Amino acid sequence: MSKVSCVVSCPADTYSGYGARSRDFVKALIQAKPDWDVKILSQRWGNTRFGYLEDHNEHDLHGRLNNKLTEKPDVWIQITVPNEFANVGKYNIGVTAGIETTLCHSDWIFGCNKMDLILVSSEHSKNVLEKTVYTLENSKTGETQELKVLKPVQVLFEGVDLDKYTSKTEDTINLPVKEDFCFLTMGHWMKGNHGHDRKNIAYTVKAFLETFKNKSKQPALILKTSSSNPSIIDRENILDRIDQIRKTVKGTLPSVYLLHGDMTDSEINALYNNSKVKAMLSLTKGEGFGRPLLEFTTTGKPVIASNWSGQTDFLKPEYSVLIGGELEQVDESAASDKLIMKEGKWFKPNDNEVSTKLRSVFENYKEHLAFSRKHKKHTKDNFSYDDMVKLLDSILTESVPEFPKLVELKLPKLKLPKLQKID
Repeated sequence: MSKVSCVVSCPADTYSGYGARSRDFVKALIQAKPDWDVKILSQRWGNTRFGYLEDHNEHDLHGRLNNKLTEKPDVWIQITVPNEFANVGKYNIGVTAGIETTLCHSDWIFGCNKMDLILVSSEHSKNVLEKTVYTLENSKTGETQELKVLKPVQVLFEGVDLDKYTSKTEDTINLPVKEDFCFLTMGHWMKGNHGHDRKNIAYTVKAFLETFKNKSKQPALILKTSSSNPSIIDRENILDRIDQIRKTVKGTLPSVYLLHGDMTDSEINALYNNSKVKAMLSLTKGEGFGRPLLEFTTTGKPVIASNWSGQTDFLKPEYSVLIGGELEQVDESAASDKLIMKEGKWFKPNDNEVSTKLRSVFENYKEHLAFSRKHKKHTKDNFSYDDMVKLLDSILTESVPEFPKLVELKLPKLKLPKLQKID
């Protein structure tokens, strides 16, 4: 019996966030559909480097890599931004983390409508795709029509691997910090003026300094970030940015430590569980999902995060410290072609609430810890990798049609008459 041929076009071999999502997705797909012949069409992701699979002994996935498409597959799956979606297979699935603002580009809608099914990481992304509508006008006739997503959109969350991310770990990481109480912030420091970069790193640094300046007892901020790559030049640029922000705040300031460069899953887990790391802080402008925040909930320590966008799918208000605020127009300095549109809006945290809740977690840590520990079970019961595999299987079983199977044709043996010689 022939297997369903499936090609997944994705950056699984890259050191990137989309690379991590791709690897988890393909592994889940292989588990969910063992009767499918799954191959990977390797793609790049920005300027991130290749070689992840070989470097990390991902032999099964590495053995499925292909450089080109040789025939039309039964199922074509593309993990990327929607404007790159293409109709290649007999059945086509687009997979994307989605959008961090309130508006997607018209090319995303055109891309989505090329596919048969769209899978996004959060309800936020689903809502934005489904609610974005453009009005197109025919320049000759003046007639107008709506441009909107016409294909089904379903949520497939990014399940956390509970074997990788667990407080029961023997791995350790040495943090050369003097403070015993540290907030951890993670994310790329992207383009944008102060208070407008997507992860809101600049704002986070200043808010932390302003909150704890001149205090007799001060926590520290550990900043795991980079701008474009793990180079020495990038690290020096980040340190310079931090120094420039420190110069704008008067008084005796708390410490900010920079963690820069690639880290393995094991090292990240050890960082999460380090005794000096007491809470995770994310004042993000917007997330398609917010993967590190979900991973951190496995520690049972407090998560302080913006109360808007993808992370609200899994951060329960009862067990988390959610920051209120308002939506503001995307600043032109942060806009990116077809990805982050200046016409869209995203989150601006309330300054007073940020300071109040940071102080509360620091000064009343045991009280917050009593609630945040319950998040560990919530994540385990609802957002694990195994739960994601089950959900993916259910979606594909319901959505993907059956394909005709090649059946071996067995012909009866023919008895030929004996030939007679004719004189």
